[in-house]
Amino acid sequence: MSKLFACILFMLACAVPGAMAAQAPGSSRETTILLADWLFAQGDLEGAAAPSFDDSGWSRVTLPHSFNAAETGDGTYYRGPAWYRRAFDIVELPRGRRLFIQFDGAALVADVYLNGKLACRHEGGHAAFRCDVTGALVRGANLLAVRVDNSFNRAVTPLGGDFTVFGGLYRPVSLIETDDVHFDLLDYGGPGVYARVRGIADDRATISVVAKLANDRLRPNRTSVLARILDAQGREVARALTAIRVPAGSVRDVTLDLRLLSPRLWDGVRDPYLYRLVARIGPDGDEVSVPLGVRTVRADPEQGFLLNGKSYPLRGVNLMHSARPGKGTAVTDAEVAEDFAIMRDMGSTGARLAHFQHPQAAYDEADRLGLALWTEIGINGMVEDSAAFQANAVQQMRELIAQNYNHPSVVIWGLGNEVYSTEPIVEQVLRTLQAVAKQRDSDRLTAYAHCCQQDDHPKALISDIIGFNRYFGWYPDQKGTIGEWAAGFHSKHPERPFGVSEYGAGASILHQEDPPRTVVPSSGWHPEQYQALYHERNWLELKDKPYLWGTFIWVGFDLASAGRHEGDRRGINDKGLVTYDRQVRKDAWYWYRAWWSDQPTLYINSRRFTLRPDPDVVVKIYTSAPQATLFLNGVEIGERRAENRIVRWPVTLRDGANVIEVRAAAGGEMLTDKVLWRYQRPPDMLVPAPSASD
Repeated sequence: MSKLFACILFMLACAVPGAMAAQAPGSSRETTILLADWLFAQGDLEGAAAPSFDDSGWSRVTLPHSFNAAETGDGTYYRGPAWYRRAFDIVELPRGRRLFIQFDGAALVADVYLNGKLACRHEGGHAAFRCDVTGALVRGANLLAVRVDNSFNRAVTPLGGDFTVFGGLYRPVSLIETDDVHFDLLDYGGPGVYARVRGIADDRATISVVAKLANDRLRPNRTSVLARILDAQGREVARALTAIRVPAGSVRDVTLDLRLLSPRLWDGVRDPYLYRLVARIGPDGDEVSVPLGVRTVRADPEQGFLLNGKSYPLRGVNLMHSARPGKGTAVTDAEVAEDFAIMRDMGSTGARLAHFQHPQAAYDEADRLGLALWTEIGINGMVEDSAAFQANAVQQMRELIAQNYNHPSVVIWGLGNEVYSTEPIVEQVLRTLQAVAKQRDSDRLTAYAHCCQQDDHPKALISDIIGFNRYFGWYPDQKGTIGEWAAGFHSKHPERPFGVSEYGAGASILHQEDPPRTVVPSSGWHPEQYQALYHERNWLELKDKPYLWGTFIWVGFDLASAGRHEGDRRGINDKGLVTYDRQVRKDAWYWYRAWWSDQPTLYINSRRFTLRPDPDVVVKIYTSAPQATLFLNGVEIGERRAENRIVRWPVTLRDGANVIEVRAAAGGEMLTDKVLWRYQRPPDMLVPAPSASD
């Protein structure tokens, strides 16, 4: 362990809770995660980068931290600058070592200062980035200061979006120390090691690894690079070794080809098998470990999405972000994992990560669970006709691909979403991004989420495949049905692979009406039952169309959207299948579980409609069982067969409390569900007691 790292480890990990250190055995790379002991102040404070600045009145915060997380979203939430500061000591300056600071996410623009000098600037709030701060270190006290700004910025995407823009250092910050010959840490925030599956046969797979070596020495360096593939049990199953000479002050690529015998495929939820690719410089130099999944992806205009040559319909939700009430996007990896577990429990096979790059925990969970991902950059709603904006969009595409190239779960790079303008600049930006994506990764598909103009508008023909945002049955300006529209597009464009990138309807668990009246989306009344009926109709029209490569519900979880004023409160888009706090899975969630999951499902609808104004009701359930039996107040009403995963019984409630219970056998087990509904006869319906003369 180097003296520099030992000092940092002592000062940060030992003295400060929330700082964690990690080092691979035998590797020279050492990482300290800085979570605790940050000082914070909101506003643009002149001189705050200087070590001598008085921060004694600042708040002490722990990362991840979002400075507008507690705002309820009334349309006027804070968008502006804020500052973070953190002090640490260095007892000895490094010799032959480099020190980088990594930010996993800083929204939206970050200026990083070390000891009062600008170390780096990053424009873009959702990708990781690193600063080389080696030359800025001093012996003794050092001061790291970060100015973040979530203001609207015409040079930084996204410019639009139906979501609250949370600001701050909302993901972890790390110190990375390594040798001055190392895998390139400034390659768009990526690992500097990229593994490509070049060929797959029954008995072998060829893996081509490109390692980017940076030599920060003043003289050339000759060294070796070893690449190893480890199976899920950590056993080495392939290796390759090569020598390379790297000139001083340069970055050089080295390619290693490995032969993996009898490969086990990453096959989505069917079998999400993961290898790891470990690369090391020299016998004890810098080391990087990345996930490796052996698989192929393709989209066919008739067969839909193909994983490893077999049909694999992508069905799931749009995941906007893992934000929580009172925390914003400053969430933990465990909370990200909770979201993915809920999606997988529903039976999802994929997810669309909208509308920007998500934290690495999201991609790790998708790898592990077998969820195929569409992940995109922040081109959303608007583009700016400027060189600065286009450069930022290209930068974000390169970051997205570099940082997620090794995740087998990523199958689609997204160019953007719902750009409303028809000006030529829109097509220019999308064509530029398409070229960048194919140049950086020729194996994966690209997609664009289209709306608001004709289906065959030129901007919908640029990406490899296309997704359409369609809300038939929710927004009244969209006429017809989703099934009629899909069949019509496929008939008109039989050569074009297409899917449904968004469809959905709002629902409040506080609003109960059965049967529901037609909903006005912009109103304050979004009954849960209407959302369920919407999804019943739409899924039954989509499920038997094998040419659709994917269908994604908008949205998995209610989300903060400051500009909205509808449903049961301001500042929330309530189209989620699960509430913003993740505490309640709405009726529609169980509708999809009954269809998608291989786990048995039995669920009574309208369970939150507990106070009934009418005694005559219909008990409706969603189930994967072929039939179910209803009991009302302990009395068996009868068994009925399911039609399209639904069973209905008309019943009459008695005055007062009523116990509704259903039972069914599915998957070799007996299922049961129970709710309590109360009917109270209105006063004007009470029958008067008989008089003495009657």
